[in-house]
Amino acid sequence: MASIGDLPEDVLVELLSLLPARDLLRTCRLVCTQWRYVVDLTTLWKRKCQRDGFYRQSLDRSISDWKIFYMLCRLKRNLIKNPCAEENFQHWTLEKNEGDEWKIEDLPGAHGNDMPDPAVRKYFVTSYGPCFKSQLITLEKEGYWNQLMDEKRPEITVKDWYAARFDCGCRYELAVRLLSKDYIVLEEFHPEPVVIEQWSDARWREICHTFQNYPAGVRYILFQHGGQDTQFWAGWYGIRVTNSSVTIGPQTSL
Repeated sequence: MASIGDLPEDVLVELLSLLPARDLLRTCRLVCTQWRYVVDLTTLWKRKCQRDGFYRQSLDRSISDWKIFYMLCRLKRNLIKNPCAEENFQHWTLEKNEGDEWKIEDLPGAHGNDMPDPAVRKYFVTSYGPCFKSQLITLEKEGYWNQLMDEKRPEITVKDWYAARFDCGCRYELAVRLLSKDYIVLEEFHPEPVVIEQWSDARWREICHTFQNYPAGVRYILFQHGGQDTQFWAGWYGIRVTNSSVTIGPQTSL
């Protein structure tokens, strides 16, 4: 009597590619030698990429491990929680909260502009004293296991949006640090503060940085941003921030 083991390899690849990656690696791969061989085939993981919309023909020569590529694409999402102030200050640590303190306002705000992305409806705004907030991302909790981070070192892309009011000058700062298990800084992105003069165009601007070839041992990502107004006006005339993001994985999956 014929069994599933008698199926041609290409048919077995097609069938197994329908299963979730977790089942393939934790169950199917242990069934028998033949299934282990098929689960490890590049063609199976490339087929899964095709099914989930991650595959581009232009990637054929640049991807060395389609299994890892697939896993990274599946995991990829914004690791910053509550980036657009829809949940008040939930998930954020207010490290400095001076002047009249942080506040949340609706776009476009007084003397401001809308964001390029119409889905973003709110922003965080600083005051006349230093206002900084942060999030600490634990990579293992987000699904990025230690061996993956140490051996593959996938790209880590950081983005943030900031803007000033038209009628008041302000200062914006961003610092993103890759930390070891002992919270030692292994690599950081900490550009010079951006100082925006009074009577600016009040446009929203994006800052972006991608970490590549960073040291092994990254276990946390610390994201911190903020600033203040430069004219020390009572109220909320300082830098505005929203739509922050930290993503891990290939840019081609977007």
